[in-house]
Amino acid sequence: MATLDDIAKLAGVSATTVSRVINNYGSLSEKTKTKVFSAMQELNYQPNSLARSLKGKKTKLIGVIMPGVSNPFFGQMVQEIEDQLFKKGFKMILCNAGNDAQKEKDYLRMLMANRVDGIIAGSHNLGIEEYQKVGLPIISFDRYLSDNVPIVSSDNYQGGELAAQSLISSGSKNPQIITGSNRPNSPTNSRLTGFKDVLEKHDLSYNLIELPFSSSPNIKSLKIKELLTNKKIDGIFCTDDLTALLVKQQAQALNLQIPTDIRLVGYDGTNFIQNYHSELTTIMQPITDIVTMMIDLLLKRIDDPDCQLEKNYVLPVKLITGGTTI
Repeated sequence: MATLDDIAKLAGVSATTVSRVINNYGSLSEKTKTKVFSAMQELNYQPNSLARSLKGKKTKLIGVIMPGVSNPFFGQMVQEIEDQLFKKGFKMILCNAGNDAQKEKDYLRMLMANRVDGIIAGSHNLGIEEYQKVGLPIISFDRYLSDNVPIVSSDNYQGGELAAQSLISSGSKNPQIITGSNRPNSPTNSRLTGFKDVLEKHDLSYNLIELPFSSSPNIKSLKIKELLTNKKIDGIFCTDDLTALLVKQQAQALNLQIPTDIRLVGYDGTNFIQNYHSELTTIMQPITDIVTMMIDLLLKRIDDPDCQLEKNYVLPVKLITGGTTI
């Protein structure tokens, strides 16, 4: 079966242009359309039947690609996306990409074939070249996908600053930060930068350990136990709340008192954390506002494919003080 790349090569255009022609998206010359349609006919390429029948009409479907919904943060975000889209007359197709790049590529192709009106992407996978080729409006959450895909995120740098200030004001002299994988171009790297900059202003050093998002709770717990056993630490900033809860659990098992022996700050501040673990000091991301911004930007692109959008949209975070800091 012919692919978009095959058609692009034969027509002498980019794969993105082929996708735009198929989806009737953006401003394209009749000459370009003719070349693409001729290549499609020569290669016997058949777009999805739904897409052919719509002929430029909107499907009122939005594809949402996330790592999964078992994490309370993404679960709450997906729920908020669905609620807001429904109120605006759109339905959602949810794709859980996990940590599988091939799975994410397959979902992208499926969404293109079913001609969704746009895509909201918040995956953790890197090197997905298909994002460069998708001729559809895309908005990303907290991840760099492509130069032409706007990113909506919370103020990760501010979050790192607030976490460091909270630990310092609680008396921490030997802080530790536990992050996920610090990948190139990821906005979440700014949490580490903000944390580090505040510590440097106070002439404090810090230790860093990376625990990939894909690591199981058991693996994370073993590494956290090793950390607490072998290093003199009196303050820990975890760049997600679930890891912070694992730290709390391991500290209790080792008879370390929080916040007397170890001050602890998490990140995300979901409804789950605030309702069931209100003792945790955390940095709250404004999930509702983030989703509102992503949807507003996406609908602008759907209505006007050529509208100019900024590369980054950053929303403020908030420190919620609990019992894990003094």
